[in-house]
Parts: sequence; structure tokens; C-alpha cells
Amino acid sequence: MIEEPYRWVEAIANRREYIEMQLASGSPIVALGYRDGILFLTFGQRRQKLFEIYDRIAMGAIGHPGDIERLRMAAIELASTEGFTRSAADVSLRRLVHYSLSPVMKGAFEQVYGAPYLARMLFAEVGDRPEEDLFLRVDYDGEIASNGATFTQARRDFAVLSGTRQSSEQMESFLQAEHSPDAGFEAALKSGLDAWSIGHMTLQTSDAKELPERTAITKYRQEQLAKAGVEAGILERDASRAIRYRSLLDKELRALIHE
Repeated sequence: MIEEPYRWVEAIANRREYIEMQLASGSPIVALGYRDGILFLTFGQRRQKLFEIYDRIAMGAIGHPGDIERLRMAAIELASTEGFTRSAADVSLRRLVHYSLSPVMKGAFEQVYGAPYLARMLFAEVGDRPEEDLFLRVDYDGEIASNGATFTQARRDFAVLSGTRQSSEQMESFLQAEHSPDAGFEAALKSGLDAWSIGHMTLQTSDAKELPERTAITKYRQEQLAKAGVEAGILERDASRAIRYRSLLDKELRALIHE
């Protein structure tokens, strides 16, 4: 009996290590609030990573495709049910994540005899003004990170998702210095591409402590554009639009990318 709590803690630690290893190679995702909405961006070759959830809410995710799909469908169902029983205006990202998805993921992670979710998710909800945009990151263990202000951190108008903490921190450091919520779409696109490049470069090394030089970022971005497609979508701020989320074509974005 004395050994049981220790065995549970050990099992949780082993599970965390295994999941982190599985997620470590996932292509980073960037979400940027800009003047006319929120831009989601990543690179990919095979499967979709960005999704519409409901009206003003979108999601990006890395991890196992089956787990991502299960969580995506759960989020859509929950939001749709809320919208039907109340109204579309009552569907809240904060409520969806805090009271539904996070508890489910936490429960699956802590039940050591069952399978956890191999997924890390980034949600965004577009507001009427840039300062009302909400970003929430949900980890495989149900932990939630927000862009909201805290005692130690100012409110951010962006969020990132990556396979390692080091990669995420490098991307955040870059965007903190380079991105503005008043930026136009092309400026947000450039910042997003550069942030993705920094995050992906960091995943390739274990000792990245400083941000790469600008020339190195540009060179790496060019190399990735030559062999992978850009996946992107926007949540538009214009409340008169019936559908806020719109996927962007790779060729549509490349026409705006100035090397």
C-alpha cells in the first residue's frame, strides 16, 4: 500500500516523458492578432493542422492525427450544442476549454491504465478589437496557458505552439520584439513565417540560447518554402461576415511573401 502513491507518480513521470518525446518533432504553429483579425500559420506536407471550431473560434494542433480529430470533434460538438441551446454569442472559448476540454484531457492523462491524448492544442477567439482577442494553449495533461496579463507577464497579442519548451520560448521572444497588434496582414504574415522558422530551427538543435541572425532566418525560410506548403487561415474581425474563418491557399500566400 505504501508503494502505490510512488508507483502512480513514477507512472505519470514516465507518461509525460513519453508524450513529450512523441510531440517533439511537431511542426510549430503561430497565431497572431493583427488589425483585421487573427492569422494562424504553419508549414506542412501531408495532413491538416488548422481547423475552424465555431464562428469566432479556430484551433491548431500537433500530435497524433487520431487524437487531434477526436478532440476537434468534441470541441465542435460542445460549441454547437452551446450555440443551439443558448445562442452563438454565448459560445465562449474560455468556457469551452476550462470546463470541457481541459478536464477531459487531464482525466485521460492521469488514468495511467488508459491511453492519454497525444496532442497539444492552440485555440484563438477573435474579438471586436485586437485587445479582446483570446488565445488559449491546452496541453496533453489539461494544463492551460493564456495570453492574458498576470503579475509577471504582460498581455500578449499572439500565441505559439511547438514540440519543445525551448522552441516555444524562442518564438515568443521573437514575436514579443517584432510583432504589433496594429500590423496589417502582410506584416503579420512575415512575422508569422519568421517565428515559425525560428521555432523549427530550434527543434533541430539542443543548445539554441540566442535568436538566430536575420540572414539565417531568411535563408531557412526560403529552404522550407522550397519543399513544404504553407497552411494558414484567418479569423476575420468584421462582425458583419456570416463566416469568420477562412482558409488561405498556399499560392495566395506566396504571392505576398517578399524574400
